[in-house]
Amino acid sequence: MASNDQKIQFFRRRIPAFECVPGCHDCCGPVTTSSEEMSRLPVKSAAEHETALAELSCPHLGGQGCQVYAERPLICRLFGTTPRLACPRGRRPTVMIDPDLERRIQRFFTTTRQVLV
Repeated sequence: MASNDQKIQFFRRRIPAFECVPGCHDCCGPVTTSSEEMSRLPVKSAAEHETALAELSCPHLGGQGCQVYAERPLICRLFGTTPRLACPRGRRPTVMIDPDLERRIQRFFTTTRQVLV
């Protein structure tokens, strides 16, 4: 059986990529992620989390965009790749995520401990 880390890597390699509108952070709001993914992100203070939550933002969003882009959680990678999480600016990959893969990722979310980023 694959570990959660192996599953995360498997899913990451298969989520399609696309170009966002430069400077847009419309999808960078409060999200939950697996504790495995959270452990890869820099630790933020309680004050940073509270400020981000009050602004309906992410504590890892900086002036130049996502400060943890390479390690961003699966949920962040899904935005814009599926009709369920459509980009509000209409951007999308050439080929949307495979529906079976999306179901597998959603199942992963329900079977792992999720924490607020």
